[in-house]
Amino acid sequence: MRIVEGADWRDELAFDQPVRVSEIAPGGPARCAECPSDAALLPRDELWAVKRRHPTRHGGYVRFFCATHRPAPPAPAPAATAPGRKPARREPVRRERTTASRASAVADTPRAVCPNCFVEVPATGVCGMCGERVG
Repeated sequence: MRIVEGADWRDELAFDQPVRVSEIAPGGPARCAECPSDAALLPRDELWAVKRRHPTRHGGYVRFFCATHRPAPPAPAPAATAPGRKPARREPVRRERTTASRASAVADTPRAVCPNCFVEVPATGVCGMCGERVG
C-alpha cells in the first residue's frame, strides 16, 4: 500500500495569515476556537481561518476564529539595509588544518621508556608503574 498526501483546502493556506472561512471552505455555521463551548454558532462569513505551525505535522493545523479573537497577521520583516545599498559581504574565515601536522610531529618524536617496566613515560618524567624518574 502506498500512502500519499491528499489534496486538501488546508494545504492552500499560508501560515499565520487570517482568511475568511466562507472563501475557502463551504459548509454550515461553526464555532470560534477561543469562544466558550456554549457560545452560539457563527455563519462562515463571520469566521476567520488561521493555519498554524505544528511541531510534528509539517502541514500544520487550522483553527477558526471570530472577529473578536482573530489573531493579527504577522508584521513584515524589517528591511536589512537601506534601498539602493548592497549589504556588506563577509568573507568566510579560513583556517588551515593543523591537526594532521600536529599528529605527525608528535608521532615522530621519540618517547622516553622506563628501563624497569618498558612502558612509555608521560611528560612528567615519572614512570606510572614503578615511580622511577626517567631523565
